[in-house]
Amino acid sequence: MTVNNGLIVSFGEMLIDFVPTVSGVSLAEAPGFLNAPGGAPANVAIAVARLGGKAAFVGKLGDDEFGHMLAGILKQNGVSGQGILFDQGARTALAFVTLRADGEREFMFYRNPSADMLLTPDELNLELIRSANVFHYGSISLIVEPCRSAHLKAMEVAKEAGALLSYDPNLRLPLWPSAEEARTQIMSIWDKAEVIKVSDDELKFLTGSDKIDDESALSLWHDNLKLLLVTLGEKGCKYYAKNFRGTVDGFHVKAVDTTGAGDSFVGALLCKIVADRSVLEEEAKLREVLRFANACGAITTTKKGAIPALPTEPEVLTLVKGK
Repeated sequence: MTVNNGLIVSFGEMLIDFVPTVSGVSLAEAPGFLNAPGGAPANVAIAVARLGGKAAFVGKLGDDEFGHMLAGILKQNGVSGQGILFDQGARTALAFVTLRADGEREFMFYRNPSADMLLTPDELNLELIRSANVFHYGSISLIVEPCRSAHLKAMEVAKEAGALLSYDPNLRLPLWPSAEEARTQIMSIWDKAEVIKVSDDELKFLTGSDKIDDESALSLWHDNLKLLLVTLGEKGCKYYAKNFRGTVDGFHVKAVDTTGAGDSFVGALLCKIVADRSVLEEEAKLREVLRFANACGAITTTKKGAIPALPTEPEVLTLVKGK
């Protein structure tokens, strides 16, 4: 087993989200855009660091102004950049994001191909990956080669070194060739992860059911799993462990932009798991951790953009104690 150095390594994409300066308009109607750093695995790494945890990011950026800006943002936020690579031939990925009036989002991506897709297995910083206590990833890195092979190798190396594997599929349908392919590939690595978090919409997509109930969630259970989480937006989350299951209520806040809320939730959860693995076995401890994670997610929705909105521990405790 790895020594508990508490390091959470996040693998995958980091990109620039272009967010309209005005909410509730289509991209074509937007008078202007703000550039906001994004990408779920990178958001998780920064969420961890902001809460005082130890985080590193593994992924490839374009050797361009945006790529160097993103690497700089990781470092400014206390995330180790040892796993960052730059590609001279491809650009950093971009996404134009529409903020609907209710704070929900729609995406239009520019990745043809972007640097993150071109990470090869040989380029991986294996020493960094082997030092992970928790290795976290999504599914966007499974869409195309060579990144898919790099993802599979990184997962295998982390697992062999004793890391806990954490998976948030983070479904972005427009990036996949088809819904069937998305479902197949997301499920292709399902039985490897020990902690899995899906949103209510992802649960429906993966099970083909329109119900968000225990039966539906438990159809995704596998023997290697220690914890399956279904996030329910403002309603909190459901949790499923080997010996118990339940629901933890969310916090009511005025949501401005839901970007990064799920990543904030995951970052908080992983921080607490690294500090004390017994939260995976003890329900009372887990419920407390999930209240904390729900509060992180809620706070993240109260500001525009993911990274500026990710909370610090004192901010979270204020919300948790205020209820």
